[in-house]
Amino acid sequence: MRAWFAALVLVPALAWAAGDHATPPDDGARFEPPAVGTYSLPVISRVSDATLLGADGAPTAMLALAPRDLALVSFVYLSCGEACPLATATLHRLDREIAADAGLAGRVQLVTVSFDPDRDTPERMAALAEGLAPEGRWRFVTAESAAAIAPVLADYGQDAVWIPSGDTAPDRLRHVLKLFLVDGSGAVRNIYSTGFLDRRLILNDLRTLLD
Repeated sequence: MRAWFAALVLVPALAWAAGDHATPPDDGARFEPPAVGTYSLPVISRVSDATLLGADGAPTAMLALAPRDLALVSFVYLSCGEACPLATATLHRLDREIAADAGLAGRVQLVTVSFDPDRDTPERMAALAEGLAPEGRWRFVTAESAAAIAPVLADYGQDAVWIPSGDTAPDRLRHVLKLFLVDGSGAVRNIYSTGFLDRRLILNDLRTLLD
């Protein structure tokens, strides 16, 4: 793997996952998530299954869910040094926990989508996937262009605003960290942001929907 890519993307993400950078919000959380099956998750909105580019460069469905499956969808850009490593690290830890749970393994798909396709090529998404070494179902997708990803961002309600950084630094994207829980019908059943990025809550939501 190229050293520049590991330093730029994998080191920050895996440091979060290992707890070397800081403690993710769910560790030592101040609330207890509701017990599995004691609550409902009504439909928030509906999204379509867009055709994007897989890590192999071929067109692919973004979600590719069976009717009773679930997906956790994260929009990131790989040169991000703030929220995106946290989102990726959260999925990395969830990947391990889901794969080890017989009731969730094979039923839940993780999806990492780049909203910076000009820089985040399929090759870079493939390198990210290789470094994270998923144990379960985890798709890494990008798009042919910013114009191609724009309708997907609008569909999900994911903000992404360009901030030019000048000649000496790469441009950045301002965005709110969001993790979307989507069911097999395309219904968004929950949206997690920084304050509620609690793996216990996410796992309980998955089990509640699959119960």
